[in-house]
Amino acid sequence: MIDRSESESRKLLVRLRDTMAEEAAGQERLDKITHLTADSMGTEVCSVYLFRDDDTLELCATEGLKQEAVHRTRMKLGEGLVGRVARTGKMVNTADAPSERGFRYMPETGEEIFSSFLGLPIQRLGEKLGVLVVQTKDKREFTHDEIYALEVVAMVLAEMAELGAFVGEGAALKARHTQPTMIRGITGQEGTTEGHVWLHEPRVVVTNLVTEDPQRERDRLRTAVEQLRVGVNEMLEGASGEQLEVLEAYRMFANSKGWRNRMEEDIDRGLSAEAAVEKEQSVARARMSQVADPYLRERLHDLDDLSNRLLRILTGQGRETGAEMPADPILVARNIGPAELLDYGRRLKGIVLEEGSVGSHAAIVARALAIPLVIHAQRITNEALNGDHIMVDGDHGIVHLRPDDSVVSAFRDKIAMQAQAQERYTSIRQKPATSLCGKRVTLFMNAGLLADLPSLPTSGAEGVGLFRTELQFLIRNQMPRRKELVETYKRVMDAAGDKPVVFRTLDIGSDKVLPYMKPNDEPNPALGWRAIRVGLDKPGVMRMQIQALLRAANGRPLSVMFPFVAQYEEFRAARDEVQKAVAIERKLGRAVPEKITIGTMLETPSLAYASKKFFEDVEFISIGGNDLKQFFFAADRENERVRRRYDTLNVSFLTFLEGIVQRCSESGTPLSFCGEDAGRPIEAVCLAAIGLHKLSMRPASIGPVKSLIMRTDLDALYDVICDARERGEQSVRESVLEYLRWNG
Repeated sequence: MIDRSESESRKLLVRLRDTMAEEAAGQERLDKITHLTADSMGTEVCSVYLFRDDDTLELCATEGLKQEAVHRTRMKLGEGLVGRVARTGKMVNTADAPSERGFRYMPETGEEIFSSFLGLPIQRLGEKLGVLVVQTKDKREFTHDEIYALEVVAMVLAEMAELGAFVGEGAALKARHTQPTMIRGITGQEGTTEGHVWLHEPRVVVTNLVTEDPQRERDRLRTAVEQLRVGVNEMLEGASGEQLEVLEAYRMFANSKGWRNRMEEDIDRGLSAEAAVEKEQSVARARMSQVADPYLRERLHDLDDLSNRLLRILTGQGRETGAEMPADPILVARNIGPAELLDYGRRLKGIVLEEGSVGSHAAIVARALAIPLVIHAQRITNEALNGDHIMVDGDHGIVHLRPDDSVVSAFRDKIAMQAQAQERYTSIRQKPATSLCGKRVTLFMNAGLLADLPSLPTSGAEGVGLFRTELQFLIRNQMPRRKELVETYKRVMDAAGDKPVVFRTLDIGSDKVLPYMKPNDEPNPALGWRAIRVGLDKPGVMRMQIQALLRAANGRPLSVMFPFVAQYEEFRAARDEVQKAVAIERKLGRAVPEKITIGTMLETPSLAYASKKFFEDVEFISIGGNDLKQFFFAADRENERVRRRYDTLNVSFLTFLEGIVQRCSESGTPLSFCGEDAGRPIEAVCLAAIGLHKLSMRPASIGPVKSLIMRTDLDALYDVICDARERGEQSVRESVLEYLRWNG
């Protein structure tokens, strides 16, 4: 057994560095690394296995196994000990490999004579690239120092792969960041767009991995850590409340002696300051993928973010370097908050996120700005570089990075067809949405930002059917003041002119947690303390918001709508708050609206079965289709496994909606439908056919929906729906599509 001192680890690193500096093709470099590693560690075997695709590993270089097995031996993820290391991202260190669970013998490699096995993942910041293995004939477990030496080799391999060191004639790897790549994600906001990548957090590439002067690197690290601390302290100066608590935890990591000590130990063994930071960051990323607890994951995310900041200080890389945003930027990020997204504003042509959800703050802002958004685009921040050509298909949740000519041609044809369709919609913008059978459908737009209001005259919308007031709360780091809300709501009403605006009171909770609000750990937040429940339990904010709306109206008509009302009593309690606020404003001598219309969203099935008195008392109802559908089908709309299983045009759901239409008709209660389905032409004409003649949607959807309504006989379409229902069909979609195709 060979003892490895820190100086010997440094010698190995220096030899690796010199090998990398030599002129050689990619395969030759890998061969030299396996030979050098086996020689330095005193093992008979050193092998490199790399991913050929997401599920397959290939033996790409070896010292000690049969050379004819190189590029021939392949295994699936999880297969054998090598596959286990690749799947779990964890080391396997055993003295007797054949007796290990899952061992798989590869006869073509000649490995039957080797007993001990040490396998480590080759990964860079959580991205798995392959597995590095050493083996010996004698039965023994490898020491801590030997494991460290192999960890360093694995890190060097990962960095060299990032820098393209293994590319060339006979190369084991294709050049990274040069190949066309298609990534499937999830639609966050529909639309198609083309542009060039702008990374929200530009990737830092470490080029100097090895040092011969550890003291100099220690000094560089300490200087950078001190600069990092100063930056965190400056962030803390303007913080308060919950934000302060979060940043205090952030500062705790920045001041962590254990974190700095581990990095200094890495430097003593021969790594540069940057390489030491990245090594510890990779360990944190690997842990992050294994941790289920959301609090611990968030803390590891803090450490990951601090590592990125520290790397940018050490390397001078990042947005501070003066890189210019392209003229057609597509924002690429792991995740992004609403305030940061609004800082970019309408300059962005599209957004692609590795994380996020369809109901996240970023998705809400993207919809408000009508920017195509794809979420859950795995590995996009690892694959993309600033300036890469990128095409985003928000309709299908697909991203084409560095697309080839055939993809570019097909994609541009699709964009051109959509542009032609938009020209057609412009020609009917001022016309009413009247069907062939003479039924009039009123189309409203949804909004949430002042930036949405210019779309009111250009979209053909007849008003704002839903103004989401929570965005003004979500994009700030502290509670907005009443005076600020008054100004915002006044500008909204001024911009709308004589067109109606329906203001929905604060809809927070579930996936919309205010940055300065203490989050509640609820097992199912979508069914928890949210929206009107928060407003009635903590009425101070709701009262302030109602006062702001009354003062912004300044005598003009006002429409207020309450979210997530589940029973009549909740509506009455919320309406009483409005009436109390009006009485106070009158007492203060302020102008009150000439008419106040108070309504509610119907998002829970329970409200559809409320008493007759409720339907007589409420002045209007808007069906919140997104939430209502998930509760009707008991299918979480954030869960990709179930959210697409249930069709809006399912017979059960349409029958349920018809029941609401009937109850509102009997009581004379105005009824509308608001949600994503209102903006989908096929769904929209079906909703109109069953009696929902007021629809509210994103501005870009109004043209396509109006166009189809004007070309459809809604009475005949209703007969098609009834016939499909009579035949026992689960969904009327196919019958409706057949009817629409038949009628051109």
